[in-house]
Amino acid sequence: MDLDFFHTQRRRPGLIGVEKIMLCYMAITTLVILITWNLLADPVRLLAGRGAVLVGMAVVIAIYHKAPSRATIFLRVLYQMGLLAYWYPDTYELNRIFPNLDYFFAALEETLFGGQPSLDFAAAFSSKAWSEAFNLGYFSYYPMIIGLTLFTLFGCYRRFEKSTFIIVCSFFLYYIIYVFLPVTGPQYYFQAIGETALHAHVYPNIGDYFFNHHELLPTTGAEGFFRDLVEATQQSGERPTAAFPSSHVGISTILMMLAWRTRHSLFFILMPFYVLLCFATVYVQAHYAIDAIAGLVTAPLFYKISHKLYYTSFFHRPHGYRDF
Repeated sequence: MDLDFFHTQRRRPGLIGVEKIMLCYMAITTLVILITWNLLADPVRLLAGRGAVLVGMAVVIAIYHKAPSRATIFLRVLYQMGLLAYWYPDTYELNRIFPNLDYFFAALEETLFGGQPSLDFAAAFSSKAWSEAFNLGYFSYYPMIIGLTLFTLFGCYRRFEKSTFIIVCSFFLYYIIYVFLPVTGPQYYFQAIGETALHAHVYPNIGDYFFNHHELLPTTGAEGFFRDLVEATQQSGERPTAAFPSSHVGISTILMMLAWRTRHSLFFILMPFYVLLCFATVYVQAHYAIDAIAGLVTAPLFYKISHKLYYTSFFHRPHGYRDF
């Protein structure tokens, strides 16, 4: 498995697929900023952030042109994948100007399931063992992304650029939905409406409440290493956004589809974490059950869209691989 990782290769002109899809997403959201300028909390900061993103991209491309290799191609891809953590809270900056829709989704959840699965599930499996298992699953989200990326990079390079493009493109498809569909999930909405309304099964329309409020429900489950880890990440990087459909479920399902096409053994290694993750999205009250179901439904569609986009002449420069 000698990949000549740092070996100098022929320089490839232009942008690679993940850079182009990022620019498309940036163009769409920049247009939203310009249209809604007077409604946003700090539109200048949002534009400045996009300028910084472009500067960073120019730097990594310059490094690649100085020393073209698999290592510097990886650097370019890594930069775009790392930016996903920047674009996620950016969806909140855009969608908080719209009226919150949790009242509709919480009421629909009640109608479909006769209650709130996010509350009932956590109460039914409250022991430390279950809490740690589900929080391990929830925390496995980013390690699964990193693991598949590194596996294709070092173990099946011909699939590397395509796999990472599908991941990044799928993220952006979810993010576009989040920009225009402001749903925060139980951990924010139930905290906002309070226990009295919740116990009365009343789900009020709270309008633009989340424009200035970020308070979360107390963390569920018994104290433990992974529960504390999930709590720390939520407190530091979570925003009242991105509940429907669940990108945790959607992207992890896409990862499993990619893993199956890459190496069956990788698929089976990831499977326990995937199953725990899907249930954990509801258990930790980050999502309604309908969010998780929507994540499962949208994943094959977004995979197919991303797959087709990759092979368009705009996004893809063929390298002779026709593997999947």
